[in-house]
Amino acid sequence: MPEGDTVWRAARDLNAALAGQELTRCDLRVPKFATTDFTGDTVQDVVSRGKHLLIRGGDPAEGWILHSHLKMEGLWHVYPRGGKWRRPAFKARAVLETATHQIVGFDLGFLRVVARKDEDDAVGYLGPDLLGPDWDAEEALRRLRAEPDRPIGLALLDQRIMAGVGNVYRCELCFLAGVHPKTPVSQVPDLSRLVDLSKRLLEANKNRSRRITTGAAGRDQLWVYRREKRGCLRCGTKVAHELFGDNELELRDLYYCPHCQPLRG
Repeated sequence: MPEGDTVWRAARDLNAALAGQELTRCDLRVPKFATTDFTGDTVQDVVSRGKHLLIRGGDPAEGWILHSHLKMEGLWHVYPRGGKWRRPAFKARAVLETATHQIVGFDLGFLRVVARKDEDDAVGYLGPDLLGPDWDAEEALRRLRAEPDRPIGLALLDQRIMAGVGNVYRCELCFLAGVHPKTPVSQVPDLSRLVDLSKRLLEANKNRSRRITTGAAGRDQLWVYRREKRGCLRCGTKVAHELFGDNELELRDLYYCPHCQPLRG
């Protein structure tokens, strides 16, 4: 599932193509909204909210929002008008055109239309956005501490606490903090540092096409994520790999170094 930095870049690219432009075509290929047509309306802007992407259009007060989430395989592509798509047409869920560009959303996890006035109902439950103007480290810290017995590896993925951390960052942040992902939040030595590190990592990577947590731009860009066959980049110990989540429907791949991140207590 894309992380917050990936969605931030998608919003940036879509905003560059759509903001201030009149739609000459609007084709929403989702049954519930198939008859919705915003042709003739002007797009105001495109923003990310954690892992959510919001295309805002029409009148600023009474307008609309195309609210999408990429989930596992979703992508938004920007093409010059008439350009050849890089994905099959049957995977397209939304097609927007302006005088100069064509914007196509492929394999979107979900796509829905929301009234502009209802934006807070759609994404207001999210915690402070690590890459957003509302970032508030103290509020993120307060939300983390509200569930002291919860494993830190689950809390980091909870978008109600901090919006933008995905599975890669979950694993890498736990490694950098030297904590086992199953460590209860109350036993993490320095939560403030972990929150600050979350912010710094996403900021450092938001303009990169390849994510780096090690500081090295070569082959070894991550410390433990997907390194179960190569070993921990720091000590060489075999990286543990298992599934971990709040329930069976939310299991995600978990990677950690048993030597660098021992489970204590």
